[in-house]
Amino acid sequence: MIRVQREDFDVGAELAGFAADRRDVGGIASFIGLVRDDGGDITAMTLEHYPGMTERQLASIEAEARRRWPLLDCLLIHRFGRLVPGDRIVLVATAATHRAAALESCQFLIDWLKTRAPFWKLEETSSGSTWVAAKDTDDATAERWRE
Repeated sequence: MIRVQREDFDVGAELAGFAADRRDVGGIASFIGLVRDDGGDITAMTLEHYPGMTERQLASIEAEARRRWPLLDCLLIHRFGRLVPGDRIVLVATAATHRAAALESCQFLIDWLKTRAPFWKLEETSSGSTWVAAKDTDDATAERWRE
């Protein structure tokens, strides 16, 4: 399931419902991304996206994870709009028969979301607003998943 939304999400409720009534799931891995105040100066972050294009790209990333690992289910929730430090941005969860597939695919999904999903971030600080540039370290981390 893929959701791109402005509203916050309840992590406990999302994970409780994710594999409810499934008896074939042996492991669920999850990642929660938060807005951080890097160095004490970020007052807010605005995430923008192109509706339609974003969902298609997220579906492509999810399909790639399902191709590589025997996943039983997948959940991607990504927020947009103005968020403040401590707010939740993203939830990724994967379910598989065995933990290795759940853990690896979850890490793959968050690495590829970080580098391939069409979201743009505007950071607000006391000295003004700036667009966040892509980081070489994120690209290097995602590179390990190239086949």
